[in-house]
Amino acid sequence: MKQTTLTLLFLINIMSLSSVLAADNGFPGRKKFPDIPVVEKEQLLKIIDDVVIVDARSPLEFKTLRIKGAVNIPVANKTFVDDVKALRAKNSKPIVFYCNGRTCMKSYIASKKCLKAKINNVSAYDAGMFEWAQAYPYQAELFGVSPVNKSDIIPSARFKARLIPPEKFGANIFRDTSKNLVLDVRDKFQRGAAGFFPGKEAWISLDKEEQLRNYIYKARKANKTIYIYDEVGKQVRWLQYALESADMKNYYFMKKGAKAYYANMMKEMGISTINLK
Repeated sequence: MKQTTLTLLFLINIMSLSSVLAADNGFPGRKKFPDIPVVEKEQLLKIIDDVVIVDARSPLEFKTLRIKGAVNIPVANKTFVDDVKALRAKNSKPIVFYCNGRTCMKSYIASKKCLKAKINNVSAYDAGMFEWAQAYPYQAELFGVSPVNKSDIIPSARFKARLIPPEKFGANIFRDTSKNLVLDVRDKFQRGAAGFFPGKEAWISLDKEEQLRNYIYKARKANKTIYIYDEVGKQVRWLQYALESADMKNYYFMKKGAKAYYANMMKEMGISTINLK
């Protein structure tokens, strides 16, 4: 009982300290969600056995690269709150949510939804999966295997080679629509009412893994080029594993995602652009 009390006090103190002292420093979500307690990478490693770690991303992302021992409850699911309540009923430990990286908002959104539903003792590890796997390969899993061999992680250079600036991305799509397939893989929180290429694109969020693979298979069979975009150009990095495992040769991602495309449109119209940290 004494040990449990000390552990809880330690967790409360460390999370409270994080929420007070954590500066923006490349974490735009901390300013956007100031009431969400955050856990730094080093802190999470220290308390990893005393918390429940929940991956708030899609099943595809979770299956690809995840924190060892994490459970997957996608924040985009309609049953998210009920699923977290069921988890808390089985385990009273504090819950730490995580997603892709510093510009990913899902860990904050997951925490906020929980607090609104009166599920307390939740926080966000917001440095993301890539930073974690690079720093602590023995506490990460790549396709279910741990420790993670860093050489098996698709290198940044290979990912960047598939990035196309927003203006070129759009031009390529309209150049020859019969030879390409456009996929908007944002989730419902990111996409809103519509995509940028109505009539030319399919909306398929990353949690629809089977449908995504069908699109990839059909595009490869028809010798089409796939153009894919997400919210800020980070989630598509996980999709690259599925594309390469399917031996898809012709595919490209929009650099910095939908936010960059929108900012570019505003710039062309002479309207102030949004912050793209």
